[in-house]
Amino acid sequence: MAKKTLIIGGASGIGFAVARALAEQGGSLILAGRNSEKLARARELLNQKSASVDTVVLDISKEEEVIQLSQTLGEVDNIIVTAGSHAPGGVLTSLNLNEARLAFDTKFWGSIHVARHLSKNIHARGTLTLTSGFVSRRTVAGAIVKTTMNAALESAVKVLAKELSPLRVNAVSPGLTDTEAHAGMEPAAREKMLLSAAENLPAKAFGRAEDIAKGYLFVMDNPFVTGTLLDIEGGALIN
Repeated sequence: MAKKTLIIGGASGIGFAVARALAEQGGSLILAGRNSEKLARARELLNQKSASVDTVVLDISKEEEVIQLSQTLGEVDNIIVTAGSHAPGGVLTSLNLNEARLAFDTKFWGSIHVARHLSKNIHARGTLTLTSGFVSRRTVAGAIVKTTMNAALESAVKVLAKELSPLRVNAVSPGLTDTEAHAGMEPAAREKMLLSAAENLPAKAFGRAEDIAKGYLFVMDNPFVTGTLLDIEGGALIN
């Protein structure tokens, strides 16, 4: 039987790379996100594959929207959350705490909303895969929001893997990845930043969305993986 997967954040970046990889396998995809135009473009691109693709506008920071989706979604085999948020940088004493709270509302609390309400829609032997980030376990001054937000999410994954068993719950933790998140940079500056980062990593490479997507497929496909944090970061955590 073909698998049905909901990808929240699937219209761009890593989420779209996961969707594209799954579309090659056929089955059924539902892309969710805030931007209806991005969702429509993603659907058009994926419809060239053999998969069935639907879209739904969803803001996971708003619990009532997640509850509403849970009532209409039906059963799925997998849910993947790649939806991110703009986490403000800077030292704590000068940090805009309102922006920090908004970042948590989407990435951390949004993921919690999904686990709380949409896990009921996942087949008993299905998967819920969240997205963290390598800075959760790397000490970087000025990154307190990203660090604590991702660390909280990683801790939640291990608890949820027990609470929601036999549903399998995991998180993929990417390092620096070349996605639309850097689209605001000048192309030359973007390339210089990525190449410089690659030179400083043991893997001597920077991440691409399709590299990270393989991690989501792994934790979905392997029935012996749960409560796991899968690092795909070129060796940044051993630097």
